[in-house]
Formats: sequence, structure tokens, C-alpha cells
Amino acid sequence: MGKLALAAKITHVPSMYLSELPGDRQGTRQDAIDGHAEIGRRCRALGVDTIVVFDTHWLVNANYHLNCAPHWKGVYTSNELPHFISNMAFSFSGNPELGRVMAKVANEQGVEVLAHDATTLAPEYGTLVPMRYMNQDEHFKVVSVSALCTGHYLNDSARMGWAFREAVEKHYDGKVAFLASGSLSHRFAQNGLAPEYAFKIWSPFLEKLDHEVIQMWKNGEWNDFCAMLPEYAAKGHGEGFMHDTAMLMGALGWSDYDGKAEIVTPYFGASGTGQLNAVFPVTPQDGKAVPQAEASRADSYRAFPRL
Repeated sequence: MGKLALAAKITHVPSMYLSELPGDRQGTRQDAIDGHAEIGRRCRALGVDTIVVFDTHWLVNANYHLNCAPHWKGVYTSNELPHFISNMAFSFSGNPELGRVMAKVANEQGVEVLAHDATTLAPEYGTLVPMRYMNQDEHFKVVSVSALCTGHYLNDSARMGWAFREAVEKHYDGKVAFLASGSLSHRFAQNGLAPEYAFKIWSPFLEKLDHEVIQMWKNGEWNDFCAMLPEYAAKGHGEGFMHDTAMLMGALGWSDYDGKAEIVTPYFGASGTGQLNAVFPVTPQDGKAVPQAEASRADSYRAFPRL
């Protein structure tokens, strides 16, 4: 019936919005903005009607949650970085039908998901920033998924991603894109050092680690990457413990995935963190089993790391 048409790992750094404004930072994140615009262009060319965002700024302590309200409109200021995102207007429609069917299929497969289609809850900036550059004309409907998960297992996130794809392909009449909205390494610069690290990675170790992972993605080394994801998320300070990445990889087939990543916006540093925009070609996974992250390793690192 439906189709997962595009999958990507994307940045949402708030300095993208700052880059629009007059001042010293104007224009400095144009490459990331252009990457978002290109992913939006590809979604349009593929006939995508809804973008599902795995948002590592939506913190939840129990269950998985979908925000699929009919419409959102407002003005957003970041509680984390109000000097970066202040009074940013947003407006776009949700997709209650798709949110409900994704939650239903995930629950049937043993991953507890709640769909919120009658809520005053607005999306977080892991959704708002990319939609600003991909969806300014409100062409796409949007579903936001909680991916800052404090007490969840990565293998459950992978299973949920697979369930969402099955929901799209078997129970939805349309084309959908899945976006994992979060960084690679996510060790912010220490307080007082942020200006010095505005365009740098916090440590040579984390920068090297990120580059090795990107090369694995480009080579299609998915068995090795999926096996190391829990430890990478912990030791690499992965944003939201990289539940967004686990969700994306689950949707693509986990270690059975046979595509190779295309880097749309090359790796860059932002306040100490490692960022990029990358598209993962969606390949057929018909007849394959539900992906399972390695339980013993995933369980060992299940909690969100505290810095």
C-alpha cells in the first residue's frame, strides 16, 4: 500500500536559525540549511506526503510517544539555548491517521507506543528546525516521535522503527520519509568555552570516532555498526543515546540493511558536537524478520548517559 520513500540522519543545530539573523554568525550554517533544503526537495520529487521525525529533543521517561495533532502553529523559544532560538515562528499540519496506525502496529509487535492526536503539546526543536528548512510552505504533513528516551532499550527502538515501516507499507496509502534528527557525538563544550568550540568537536577522540562511523555508513558496514551502536552511543556521548539512529536503522532492516549512506552535508562541528546530513537509500526488506539489536549489549547501556 504505502511506501517508505526516503530515510535520513539529519542535524538540527540551533545555530542554523542564528545563521539567518544579522550578526557575527549570519551565513555560517548555510551548508546545513542547504542540506535540509535538498532533502526536502528529494522528498517532493519522490511524492512524500508526510515526514516522520525521530526527535532527540523530545524527552520521555516511559513509553514511546507520537505527536500527531492535526496542526501546530506558534512561536518557539528554546529553553536550552534561548540566545540561539528566540521567537521562531512555525506552522505545519500533522497526520493523525498515520500516527494512530504506526502506534497500533508497534503495540501489536510488543513495543508500547502512545499516539497523541488531541493534544496541546507542540513539537520540540529537533522537529521545528528541520521543518523550517524543508517545509516552509507546509507542503508536508508531520509526525514527531519521542527519541530522547531516558529508560528505554535500543533494541526496542529498533523494533519500533521496523513496526513503523510495516505500518506505512501495509496500512497507509501514501509515501513517507523517516528522519533521525540528532547529532553523532554530542559532548557540548564546557561552559565558558562555547565560543571557542562554535565550529569544533570537543575532543580528537570523538572526532575520530565520528569519522570512522561515517566511513562505515558509506561502506555499508551495517553488521559492525549495529553491533557497536550501544557502546558508541555511550562512549561517544550520542544525542538522546542515539535512539533516533536505532529507530532509523530498525526501519531500514537493522544489520540486514544493504544500502550505503550518501553524505548530503559533510561532517561539521557545532559547540563541540559532531553533525551532518546523510541520506540512507531505502532498500527492499520483504520477508525479513523483525530486527533485533543484540540484547545483552543493548541492555548493558540502556540508560541515557549523564554527563
